[in-house]
Amino acid sequence: MELKPQDLLVLLKVAAHPPQRWTYAALGEALAISASEAHASVKRAVASGLAVAPGRGEWSPVRPNLLEFMLHGVRYIWPATPGPVKRGVLTAFGAEPLASQLTVAPGEAPVWAHPTGSAKGPTLSPIYRTAPLAALADPALHRLLALLDALRVGRARERALAANLMKAELMRFDSGGDGVADES
Repeated sequence: MELKPQDLLVLLKVAAHPPQRWTYAALGEALAISASEAHASVKRAVASGLAVAPGRGEWSPVRPNLLEFMLHGVRYIWPATPGPVKRGVLTAFGAEPLASQLTVAPGEAPVWAHPTGSAKGPTLSPIYRTAPLAALADPALHRLLALLDALRVGRARERALAANLMKAELMRFDSGGDGVADES
């Protein structure tokens, strides 16, 4: 099984809300994907070792593996493609938690092109097409996706800072118990 970008979106959504138990339908709705896409993403994540499924309908991200993959693999598998200046949603070093720690010239912070975005800057391809919409509805997910984009596109200093922040965000909840509940 080959991982797909939406698999990472699903993993990050669940990782952003560790005490919450998700049905595939609710997870799909929150990410603007179908319940079957969410289920297939979980199957691929389990097969790749980025998640574990201890029981029927239960699963959770393996945070150390997810962190290692994001730090060392994602930028090579799904590189971020820069694009023209447009209106959109701030990401990478233009969004928190990096925005408050780095100085960026006005209009230089990358954005995901989106009609309801409040910023203007060079566009960056999101990890998955529905990521901007999902991020607008979920600040915790937005933080993780912005850090992921900094890892995908940032210079060495930005990537190092993003790596430390991503580790802090993910490992803060590394006590298990998050995942998806079976709908039956």
